[in-house]
Amino acid sequence: MATPDFIRDLRAGIGHQLLWLPGVSAVVYDDRGRVLLGRRADNGMWSIIGGIPEPGEQPAETAVREVFEETAVHVVPERVILVEALQRVRYPNGDACQFMDISLRCRAVGGAAAVNDDESLEVGWFALDALPQLEEFSVTRIKMAMDDGPAWFAGIGQER
Repeated sequence: MATPDFIRDLRAGIGHQLLWLPGVSAVVYDDRGRVLLGRRADNGMWSIIGGIPEPGEQPAETAVREVFEETAVHVVPERVILVEALQRVRYPNGDACQFMDISLRCRAVGGAAAVNDDESLEVGWFALDALPQLEEFSVTRIKMAMDDGPAWFAGIGQER
């Protein structure tokens, strides 16, 4: 994930201190029930698509923008899957972050899946029974997006 300019500006003043940031993740399905994944340039792993909202940007707008920027696919957000505070992360450069992830189920409405920026090595559509190796973050969100249940919120006693 490329670091937005506004975060670089913050880092210039606070150094490596913990930043509490919003994050938006998109589980994108096509009309054949396949899920859109990108193989990340930073760690080589396949993942759902996501990113950091620009200041003032709504989460649904972030999902639409990030999916297009990374995959050239146009989407329409359909519903919130979950809202969850993630564990703190320390990056190799020493920066500390913690994200509040807002995950959305999205429907593809146009475009053709292709690497569209330098954040992905590959992008593609995958049948649910033929997913590549994924981290639990993506697996959980894909499973939850398949279900028509209510949005999941950490800390209120709902099972994942």
